[in-house]
Amino acid sequence: MLLSQNKVDYSLNLDYEYPLVEMFHSIQGEGFWSGVNAFFIRLAGCDVFCPWCDQKETWSMKKYPLFTVQNIVDNLENINTKHIIITGGEPLLHDLLPLTNILKKKGYKTHLETSGSHHFTGDFDWVTFSPKPYKKIHNSIYDRVGELKIIIDNNNDFIFAELEAKKIPNNIPKYLQPQWDNPLSQELIFNYILDHPEWRLSLQTHKFMGVR
Repeated sequence: MLLSQNKVDYSLNLDYEYPLVEMFHSIQGEGFWSGVNAFFIRLAGCDVFCPWCDQKETWSMKKYPLFTVQNIVDNLENINTKHIIITGGEPLLHDLLPLTNILKKKGYKTHLETSGSHHFTGDFDWVTFSPKPYKKIHNSIYDRVGELKIIIDNNNDFIFAELEAKKIPNNIPKYLQPQWDNPLSQELIFNYILDHPEWRLSLQTHKFMGVR
């Protein structure tokens, strides 16, 4: 098959490598797909540096082993779900086409969790867009959004949330999620949603349950 200069065929690129923090089978704990049986692929690397981040160990790529697409796919053989969530860190630091193209060929539903801080790559059925005020957002994300999720730590975060909400269609689900280490943020969100019914509450139910 002939390809144009600007198009690459990743369909058989099983040797493409990613720095991998972990893979695990669990239940999605937050957002639109909360409660769904899913398999998580957590990639290393992040340059957003949220001060309250609960995955700071993922920021550096250097300490994690490289896994090929084939290595990753092999771990899916006996997993009873078709919902695959690629998360991080910030997954868009990597070219996600090699991984997602293979997953799609094998019939999996692909789901990305991203801050949108880098150019969009990959073939995804759903995108959880969780922008942060600490990092400029790449414009390629806005026509890919399945849901908008904003972490609320203080009142200033509501201003940021409303600015980002204006950049996506009105019918996209919009969530406000408390900053886990700040109990006051739950009350802030509760009161805000009572006055702004277009927003929904997202809770990290996996943390309440004590699971990943």
